[in-house]
Amino acid sequence: MATGITTYPCPACGGPLHFVGESGKLECDYCESTYDVEYVEKLFAEKEQQSVEAQEKIDKQKAKEAAEAKELGIQWDEQETAGMKVYNCSACGAELICDASTAATCCPYCGNNPVIPSQFTGGLKPDLIIPFKLNKEKAIAALKKHYEGKKLLPKAFSDKNHIEEIQGVYVPFWLCDCQVEGTASYDCQNVRTYKRGNYEITETDHFNVERGGQIKFEKIPVDASTKMPDAHMDAIEPYNYKDLKPFSTAYLPGFLADKYDVSRDDSMERIENRAKRSANDELRKTVTGYYSVLDAGSDLSVKNVDMKYALMPVWMLSTKWNGQNFLFAMNGQTGKLIGDLPIDKGKYWRYFATIALPLMAVILGFWFM
Repeated sequence: MATGITTYPCPACGGPLHFVGESGKLECDYCESTYDVEYVEKLFAEKEQQSVEAQEKIDKQKAKEAAEAKELGIQWDEQETAGMKVYNCSACGAELICDASTAATCCPYCGNNPVIPSQFTGGLKPDLIIPFKLNKEKAIAALKKHYEGKKLLPKAFSDKNHIEEIQGVYVPFWLCDCQVEGTASYDCQNVRTYKRGNYEITETDHFNVERGGQIKFEKIPVDASTKMPDAHMDAIEPYNYKDLKPFSTAYLPGFLADKYDVSRDDSMERIENRAKRSANDELRKTVTGYYSVLDAGSDLSVKNVDMKYALMPVWMLSTKWNGQNFLFAMNGQTGKLIGDLPIDKGKYWRYFATIALPLMAVILGFWFM
């Protein structure tokens, strides 16, 4: 069967392989064999190419069928119009429905960890990747610690089965090298107070201070997925770039992954804002010796932009409560985390009653003594 998906079975026993950050190798849970990333990459290189070619044939055939259906006035597959794609697991043949940006997933039928190589061809191929360093057990432990002492947390959040639904996701990022140059102005004051006879005199000196220069930035990160809240992805930074490696699909088995759906051009506004803000902060640090300093404007430009496409490791758990989405995200390399937490109003009022009612009884007791 032609399929656009590649699985990574263990060469020794055929069980599914997955990447383990602690060892930096791909491991098999069935026979406990371990393999270097480079070995697996070479072993399955031909298989990946065959998957890419198979997916190209599938896409061409679907496009042809869609065009013919349109000519006949037939409604085309709703999954395609909804931005979904259908793949067949190359291990068991099961049909997997994924959204258009999915690049690595898990087959619920056979437990294999399929990768979709066609999502990483041509300009879609990432330049770099930071492999997962922290495993699922550490992510679960961090989440439980995050929940500790929060008595008003809904049971749906602290439930053990729910916590174990946490997933490792490779999130697409743009890493930007650039240079910022320009000028900034500041309104500064020095104030001194002294006495002259019976009077207290305050003198205020005003200064207009100008600063200018240029500063280089390396690998400013911005997430390139519309699925990921920018604030959460910013909050779990920074990543340690010493662990950046040339991209290989061999790091993906065992995790989910998406390709980018926010382009370089669409990411530039965020990148420029971050670069200019950081440059302004550095210029501001040079303005010293004044009682007060106020920003009076700046004229900064971003030049010499060089973008790299990278995948970054994130542990994620999303929960819906009372119609609202709450997201826990943890940096899969450093362990830095952020989590939105709701309050169970029922627990709140019960907790309030256990404190307020005894206290009220004591107050009334003193009142009528």
